[in-house]
Amino acid sequence: MNKVTSCCISILMSVAFCMPISTLASDPKRDVPFKTGEKVTFRIRWFFVPAGEATIELLPSADFNGNNAYHFLLTARTNEFADFFYKVRDRIESYTDVNMTHSIFYKRRHHAGSKKQVNVNFDWEKRQAQYVRLDKGEKRAPISIPPGTFDPLSVFFAFRLHNLNEKKEITIPVTDGKKMVLGKLSVVKREVVTVDGIAYDTFLVEPELGEIGGVFEKSKDAKLQIWVTADRRRIPVMIRSEVVVGSFVAELKSYDAGINVE
Repeated sequence: MNKVTSCCISILMSVAFCMPISTLASDPKRDVPFKTGEKVTFRIRWFFVPAGEATIELLPSADFNGNNAYHFLLTARTNEFADFFYKVRDRIESYTDVNMTHSIFYKRRHHAGSKKQVNVNFDWEKRQAQYVRLDKGEKRAPISIPPGTFDPLSVFFAFRLHNLNEKKEITIPVTDGKKMVLGKLSVVKREVVTVDGIAYDTFLVEPELGEIGGVFEKSKDAKLQIWVTADRRRIPVMIRSEVVVGSFVAELKSYDAGINVE
């Protein structure tokens, strides 16, 4: 059950490996579909068994090393039933420049079952990212990254800057500090899906995560499928995949649009 719950919680991370934003991010007239305070909460099931919840949100802008930055947060926790088998209390944070052109800093804290603490530092003068495992005192050699590289969390917001249409394919450089890959996203079709009795007009998209998707151990030849609303907000309402231990579904539980502070 430990692998079950870990993979389940990682579904939200997998949404992120999707699209490039260098062109749109440099356009000051772009239509940004998210606002400070936006909060998306998902209910996650393994087969038909409730396993936990995860939330992705945009916090107020923060000062990071003297620069104004976007501050993103993902939290995930298992419910009481899943806690009996494998307790998860994850907190993942990401900072990007305010023009949403690249990541600045990424960190992940896992405080149940293990005390795993990971930082990924971005050095854009050298075009490098470095993985640091704080709880083990491990510091890996920096890896080279191209312009416009994002971490696994902030790229979730970056992809939403793009309009979608059927049969569209887009790539983006993504790093977890250990590897850099070009994630690919394909728009499969437009369809209506129902979640908690509400019908949503959506695009079905399928990301290919490459080797960086190691936290999400899907079964061989299985597809990761994500349904995002077909409006300007492009909110994920349902996520489905298969892993080595079975099928997972994450469904939208609640959505708070936040406030426009500009």
